[in-house]
Amino acid sequence: MRVTQSMLSSNMLRNLNNSYNKMAKYQEQLNSGSIINRPSDDPVVAVKGMGYRIDLDKNAQYQRNMREANTWLDSTDEALDQVGTSLIRVKELIIQAANDTITTEDRQKINQEISQINQHIQDLGNTKVGENYIFSGTHTSSPLFDENGEIQNGPNFTGLGKEIEINVFDGISMPINVTGAELFGEVKNFMNGLDTLLNNGGTSEEIGNALGVDFTAGGTANIPGLDSLNEKVLVKRAEVGAKQNRVELMESRLQMQEVNVTKQMSENEDTDYAKTITEMVTAESIHQAALSVGAKIIQQTLVDFIR
Repeated sequence: MRVTQSMLSSNMLRNLNNSYNKMAKYQEQLNSGSIINRPSDDPVVAVKGMGYRIDLDKNAQYQRNMREANTWLDSTDEALDQVGTSLIRVKELIIQAANDTITTEDRQKINQEISQINQHIQDLGNTKVGENYIFSGTHTSSPLFDENGEIQNGPNFTGLGKEIEINVFDGISMPINVTGAELFGEVKNFMNGLDTLLNNGGTSEEIGNALGVDFTAGGTANIPGLDSLNEKVLVKRAEVGAKQNRVELMESRLQMQEVNVTKQMSENEDTDYAKTITEMVTAESIHQAALSVGAKIIQQTLVDFIR
């Protein structure tokens, strides 16, 4: 095959273009810190990178869910703590009222404070996190107690005893609320029964019985006594504590997963600077050699022969 001058020139230009492309590729990798800057650079690496990014996005959402869960559980624990503290004060007042030396008027004065505590506990039952009522089950847009101080009921409130679950990992969800209708309902019944006793001249023995497991108010059926209510509050707080521990464990797991996925993504597509710089220097040397050889080829023109 006859090799012409134009063929030499074309080959030289092709080689120069290849050298430029390689240097441009290495320069881009060094500037961006990634071995791919478009899917066509390496489709396999690009697809794996998309998978890692999806995992990181999901992880970030789960961690946001964990923060929301912590807010709910911390608020629930704080509210239940105040309920327990309020019931302790009620116990002190009952002990005072159960004294035989105290008058009916004194008991009514004690009952005034108990009424205020009752109202405070109702307010705790309507605790909100953001715009959500945390003790209303799945009816987070409605307070647990209505404007008359009664537990919401009826066909529109069938979810008061249901849990609210959030996703915390792939295929894993956990409840973040504590249903309060039963507990606050019993507290309210207890406080109403106590009010009846104190206002209607209950005997010291009847008032003292309110401290026990259960007591009878106004001839009605037995309702839980104060000690029983305190025990139920503690059980609810233990439930909250267990959930908080689980949230803490899940947060640790999510943080570990974030580190692992980030490491895998880095190994998949991050630039190896030592290797890339070496290849860049090698490409520059090849390019310089191509330019040197090309300069000698182009110099052989017709003028050179004539000369």
